[in-house]
Amino acid sequence: MTKQTFIKGALILLAAGIVNRILAFVPRIALPRIIGPEGVGIYQLGYPFLIVLLTLITGGIPLAVAKWIAEAESQGDARRVKQIFRSAMALTLMLAAALTALFVWLTPWITTHLMTDPRVFQTFRMMSPLLLIIGVSSVYRGYFQGKQNMIPTALSQTMETVIRIIFALLFAKWLLPLGLAWGAAGAMLGVVAGEVAGFAVLLLHYARERRRRTAAPASSPSDEQASPPDVRKPAYGGRASAERIPVMRRLVSLSVPVTASRMIGSFSYLLESIFTARALLMAGIATGAATAQYGALQGMIIPILLLPTALTYSLAVSLVPSLSEAAAKGDKKTIHIRLHQSMRLALVTGAPFIVVMLLFAEPICRVLYNHAEIAPMLKWIAPVGLFIYLQAPLQAALQALDKPTTALTNTFIGAVVKLVLILKLASMPELGIYGALIAININIVLVTVLHWISVMRFVGFRMKWLDFLKVGAAMLIMGAAALWVMNLRTLPALWLNLVAACAAGVVVYLVLMVALRIIDRSDAARLPLIGRWFRT
Repeated sequence: MTKQTFIKGALILLAAGIVNRILAFVPRIALPRIIGPEGVGIYQLGYPFLIVLLTLITGGIPLAVAKWIAEAESQGDARRVKQIFRSAMALTLMLAAALTALFVWLTPWITTHLMTDPRVFQTFRMMSPLLLIIGVSSVYRGYFQGKQNMIPTALSQTMETVIRIIFALLFAKWLLPLGLAWGAAGAMLGVVAGEVAGFAVLLLHYARERRRRTAAPASSPSDEQASPPDVRKPAYGGRASAERIPVMRRLVSLSVPVTASRMIGSFSYLLESIFTARALLMAGIATGAATAQYGALQGMIIPILLLPTALTYSLAVSLVPSLSEAAAKGDKKTIHIRLHQSMRLALVTGAPFIVVMLLFAEPICRVLYNHAEIAPMLKWIAPVGLFIYLQAPLQAALQALDKPTTALTNTFIGAVVKLVLILKLASMPELGIYGALIAININIVLVTVLHWISVMRFVGFRMKWLDFLKVGAAMLIMGAAALWVMNLRTLPALWLNLVAACAAGVVVYLVLMVALRIIDRSDAARLPLIGRWFRT
């Protein structure tokens, strides 16, 4: 198995994340053209329940697996790696099976009593296999990430995205003659097909490692240590089950705080939608208009803002095992180096997106959605994007340093403040949906600042504020260059001028990053494909 460095692992996941984020816009644009806004609404109704159930199954277990396996690897304890994997798989299978059975049993009652549209029944039925598939896949991903091998995760995510897009659109079109409910269910069936494909990629990598271990000399300790555990036969005799129990207990203790933190996020999202709708009604906005405004915010504006999180996700995934390994060795210097690398990458990569969203909100919304009237929302939320991009590495650091309860507390405080502010601000007629947007912005800033303070307190980490000043100056110059190119309007189409302006701005920004020594030769040398050109 190939172990990557922290930066290389992050870049592998970043490449996959960028591809996936770009591809994710295909169904957002194409699906409404097939099943219409009403069909998309039916399709989306099932997601809140799915998110809550998946959080219960996968909220903390994969992270605990990655963290604990990284620690065991740093100590050369191959036997412990096998115990962790087997225990995590057993725990996940039990949870997934129980929740799937419960979900299938309660689906008729949920769709007729809790949901406002009973046509969601078919979508719920199609959705039920996802709990088991995603649950098992998450354990494999946690295992490979703990081994600091990010290639299986990246490839499985890309395969899942491609297959999901193709089959969601195909199944929706094929089943639509049966009715709108079946068209929406077809789109959900495409999601299932994508998850099956991603799971198949993980299994192929697992099987390849087993064959490699079998072909290697049996006496080689390094091969035994590097090989993935064999889940089909016990390696420890009669003690296997007894030893798995304390391992499972620790897995639960490690994963519960993370799961609780993510459950806060899931329930916060549900309550946010309810509170926003009621507050807008209190502000005198009609129900249909309120639903449309909130849908534009969550379904159109937020996805644009989250595009750079392809990087922050990859940083967070790579950071957990890297910091866990360093913490297990008591290597505080490496902890500081990894934190600084991840924060600097998040800052440098996220900054140009902020500039583009602020300056070109209207053309972006017009090109992507043909709805320029939602552009002010993008301008309002764009500045806090940088806090979102910095938040993920900070939260991953808290989890890797055995401080998940702190991350949970910070998230809870932010959620309470957000919900209170939504009720207060969104109910004001002069603010309306922008009151909810202000509340969301304050939540993002508050949680990020709390995470930052916590990390500083626990490990004494400090960012170099000069980096922020340099990046800020580069953002201003980049914005001026991009705006100048956009105003020239030399190309015949709006989207061509937008692409040219963004490209020119990014080139100027990268040149400034090199000139200001934010990016150096060693950073460029780590880039895939072109990195060898910068190596001496």
